[in-house]
Amino acid sequence: MSDLSVSDLSMYTPDRLFSQPSTDTHATPMETVTAFMTLLLVMDPLGNIPVFLSALKDVPDSRRQKVILRELLIALLVLITFLFAGQYLLNLLGLSQEAIRIAGAIVLFLIALRMIFPQQGGIMGESLQGEPFIVPLAIPCVAGPSTLAVLMLMANSEGERTLDWILALCAAWLVSSLILLASTPLSRVLGQRGLIAVERLMGMILVMISVQMCLDGLANLLPAAGT
Repeated sequence: MSDLSVSDLSMYTPDRLFSQPSTDTHATPMETVTAFMTLLLVMDPLGNIPVFLSALKDVPDSRRQKVILRELLIALLVLITFLFAGQYLLNLLGLSQEAIRIAGAIVLFLIALRMIFPQQGGIMGESLQGEPFIVPLAIPCVAGPSTLAVLMLMANSEGERTLDWILALCAAWLVSSLILLASTPLSRVLGQRGLIAVERLMGMILVMISVQMCLDGLANLLPAAGT
């Protein structure tokens, strides 16, 4: 198996995926799969396992699966809302596509750094006591700022491909849901060191993706500023 280069990974950046409109009304299967891979990476289900376990430690075992499923459904509703309303929100705020690319890259870069260099309380900081509701599991763990930024970029770049992006989003959400619903047995199989290793590997990949997003945003912004 050949090694992947940074240029190979750049194909997974949202900017490369959605910056070039095509004449077809539907994305090709590979484009949809690549969108799915990007969303799954930024959702980071394996990295969220320790956060879920910590937030649910005081919840009775009989309610844990129900609480996780409730939070996942809330997150899906938020994600779909941003996918549909993202373009209108950008127009309302007067934000350019380049601004969203660069801002999304910065947020993604900061989250990736926290994945590589963990801090106390997890990626999103300290969690609240008691049974979690919306915060921190639905938002920002599953429907985090980087995922919302990617969805807004998708909607703003090629809004006519909404069905394809819904398919990619639902597939990424489904995989994330299955992993998080199995968080307890997965944590036993991988162990703490295994979870940390996987999370840091995903963090390294997200760092490269975020840098490429920022470079592509600047590349489109600088020529426009010079004209």
